[in-house]
Amino acid sequence: MPTSTPTRVAIVGAGNVGSTYAYTLLLSGLASEIVLIDANRAKAEGEAMDLNHAVPFVFPTRIWAGDYADCAGAALTVLAAGPGTKPGQSRLDIVARNSEVWRQIIPPIVRHNPDGLLLIATNPVDVLTYAALKLSGLPANRVIGSGTILDTARFRYLLSEHFHVDARSVHAYIIGEHGDSEVPVWSSANIAGMRLPDFCRTQKRELDAATMQEIFAQTRDAAYHIIERKGATYYAVAAGLMQITRAILRNQNTVLSVSTLMQDYYGMSDVCFSLPTIVNRSGAEQVLRLELDPEEVQKLRHSAEVLKQTIAALSL
Repeated sequence: MPTSTPTRVAIVGAGNVGSTYAYTLLLSGLASEIVLIDANRAKAEGEAMDLNHAVPFVFPTRIWAGDYADCAGAALTVLAAGPGTKPGQSRLDIVARNSEVWRQIIPPIVRHNPDGLLLIATNPVDVLTYAALKLSGLPANRVIGSGTILDTARFRYLLSEHFHVDARSVHAYIIGEHGDSEVPVWSSANIAGMRLPDFCRTQKRELDAATMQEIFAQTRDAAYHIIERKGATYYAVAAGLMQITRAILRNQNTVLSVSTLMQDYYGMSDVCFSLPTIVNRSGAEQVLRLELDPEEVQKLRHSAEVLKQTIAALSL
């Protein structure tokens, strides 16, 4: 009888983000094969051993520490390699080091797996998504950055706390850079289909501009506060990567604020940043065009310029 090909996910980088994502992926049961690849082979082996001991509690899954050749046949390769942000650093501060890592790892990944998708988690994620696109030569739809999926989740959570509703009932996006120039889309933020001014008016709630700005500031700066306290962020970003993975492997056509290559978006081109995007088995199927107000467009253009200047310094 014919047998189906196992669904393999390769994870490059077995640090906090990569290993937490691997654990989340194991619990989901979506992948029948998980391979961990890391410059520190012993670390990858230890993570694989630990994960394998959880298999009897969840789903039959083959998990091992491998090499770039094991990316062959993977439906998805998740890149979480490279040094993370340290206290006092911005995401763009670490771009030179991580871009050099990219020059070493992208070519062998694509050589062994020219047909798979790349999902970029390492910061600065927008710049490294662009670098991965250029270094891989893959079609733009098959190179996706985790982008502002985490910022968007933080934004929704903080708004939900303020308005005392379930975070899943709050619909609002952070777009642009996953970083200091990111942009909140207040013009379309809504609860139960009601934009925030309408929600507050009909529910007799106050909509205070200063409070909303503080919520955005907490969203933008959340990683810095977490890194200051515990050294790194990894639980929420792993959950976000899992949502992207689910959308891809299950061909869900889910709208997610991932980072992809922009072409003529309000006049912005040849830069990767985040916008609501339909994600399915082919990758980034379609970037949705938001109706932004003039101030949001101006801020998004600023965000694009910040990223372009950083990209230009890499000589890709």
